[in-house]
Amino acid sequence: MENTAVYPGSFDPFTNGHLDMVKKAARIFDKVFIVIGTNVNKRRTYSAEGMKRAIEETLEENALTNCEVYVYEGIIAQYTKEKKIGYMIRGLRNNMDYSYEENIAEVNKLIDPKLEYIYFRADNVAVSSSMVKELREFGQDVASFVPPAVMRIM
Repeated sequence: MENTAVYPGSFDPFTNGHLDMVKKAARIFDKVFIVIGTNVNKRRTYSAEGMKRAIEETLEENALTNCEVYVYEGIIAQYTKEKKIGYMIRGLRNNMDYSYEENIAEVNKLIDPKLEYIYFRADNVAVSSSMVKELREFGQDVASFVPPAVMRIM
């Protein structure tokens, strides 16, 4: 059985911080599934399919051959259970992220009790999708915060 992990998120947009998490996970796991999910509390700015293609291009540009990108519109723990994925990757910027992630982890463990969480410390603690969108909204250059393939679709 492969040592697999899922890295879920809305990735709206996928940032260099997300890419850092994927690189860390790709060094540890045989296969990493990057899953673009639906957050019912957020309205997408960029299409999930367009972002999927940009992430795939980014993976190719970074020679991350053990990573695959999917769009999924359900509960991520149901996805991990169906696909028999053992680990969920999450990035932490601060203690607020940890508290938020732990609450979600408890719910996901009810759905998929075998699911284990792996937290990686974020290197780019100031970078978030929300920050990138806000800067872009005010006409700021965000090219240093997102991979080139993502910048091309923004």
